[in-house]
Amino acid sequence: MRKGSNSMKHIVGSLLLCALILIAESPALCGSLKLYDISEREMVTLESVLPRLTAGRIVLIGEHHATAAHHEAQLEIIREIAETGLPLAIGLEMFRADSQDVLDRWIEGKTAVEDLRKAFSDNWGFSWTLYDDIFHYARDKKIPMVGLNISRAITRQVAREGFNSLSPEQKGTLPFVECIVDPEYMEFIKRAHGSHAHGKTNFNFFCEAQLVWDKAMAGRALEFLNTRPGFMMIILAGTGHVWKKAMPEQIRKQSTFGNTVILPQVPGEIDAERATLEDADFLFGNE
Repeated sequence: MRKGSNSMKHIVGSLLLCALILIAESPALCGSLKLYDISEREMVTLESVLPRLTAGRIVLIGEHHATAAHHEAQLEIIREIAETGLPLAIGLEMFRADSQDVLDRWIEGKTAVEDLRKAFSDNWGFSWTLYDDIFHYARDKKIPMVGLNISRAITRQVAREGFNSLSPEQKGTLPFVECIVDPEYMEFIKRAHGSHAHGKTNFNFFCEAQLVWDKAMAGRALEFLNTRPGFMMIILAGTGHVWKKAMPEQIRKQSTFGNTVILPQVPGEIDAERATLEDADFLFGNE
């Protein structure tokens, strides 16, 4: 076991607890991750809904990037789906598509953890230790990891000057965007715009930046799946991208692939009482 691996310590502790429960002949208490099933309005075990999760090609799991419990839940869902034997890939907001070679070499065992950490820092602004166990599990099980993100310079320029300010070279294969979304998603973007330094910039440009981000990540995921018919993908990204109005909506518009959305319960943001199937399919945990 790697030093400093908090989630691995949690897993080992859980296994020890389960062993004691089994000795006490009470195996039913040894359940898997609990999810709130929005369609049924009840708590269920992860194991019990695996057939629903694996019926489509894509499962999107949201996170608050700095919340360790969210990443622990993501790892448990990845592990349970991987153990069904289905060919699986992991899509990452945390890596740009132009860093894909680093991810490929990591899964092949050709990149040292120190080098991966450097690449991670170049791609992402949050602590490596939050994601460490997910990356090691993927390498141990040879699960492909796919960088979905686009250059921060692109999204920054779009937020400041609009999509049309991009050169043909910058646009490349990026999908065309304009700020046309349903009213609820528009309100979400307005709140995000007002709560950041971007609040002083042009709102339509900020909206275009959000859409190009969602569309590009959805397109990258679909590009991978279209060339690997037997695979499904678990996408890890921030809750704002995983919400059904965001990336899942772009996936729906660009493909016929079924997808399932799992969001973390966060008081004041989304919870079992207020969530609907327009937000997600399942919720997990509490912050």
